[in-house]
Amino acid sequence: MGKQPVAQMYFYYSAMNAGKSTTLLQSSFNYQERGMTPLIYTAALDDRYDVGKVSSRIGLQSDAQLFRNETNLYQEITALNEVEKRHCILVDECQFLSKQQVYQLTEVVDKLHIPVLCYGLRTDFLGELFEGSRYLLSWADKLIELKTICHCGRKANMVIRTDEFGNAIAQGEQVAIGGNERYVSVCRQHYKDALGK
Repeated sequence: MGKQPVAQMYFYYSAMNAGKSTTLLQSSFNYQERGMTPLIYTAALDDRYDVGKVSSRIGLQSDAQLFRNETNLYQEITALNEVEKRHCILVDECQFLSKQQVYQLTEVVDKLHIPVLCYGLRTDFLGELFEGSRYLLSWADKLIELKTICHCGRKANMVIRTDEFGNAIAQGEQVAIGGNERYVSVCRQHYKDALGK
């Protein structure tokens, strides 16, 4: 009998509109197609679509558990896994995880031996790391960049937040939920040009 594969934590990161949610939903489908049970989480504060759903821009969607600041992911996943065996944990909008929650997910991998796949942004509109992304970059076993392109054709690795007139803004709270109407993914050069840096 072969050895059981070692569970790992993956961080799939990108700028906006690179297909993170689509990739997550495809991974979930792949597990289900093989008779396995994935568990999907998304941030409670991202309510652009239906609450408790992960939705992609191409129309795919799935039900999801919600995580909030106070959610203990290790305890919750342990309890859910006791009711029904979970073969994979998929986390959308993982940039909104706290340091403690990223640690809890490492415990899911290391103690429950369930792979954890996290999908989210690396940096905010000011080019600063989100807390969840910082610790995923530090503690994940595998880092995978999902690529999208700038309007110039170069790789987009930055995000600009815009006002209601489409002008780039360089101040405000780190978290302001929005989609294409508020954020544009651009290359570093066009990011600097837009913000006059």
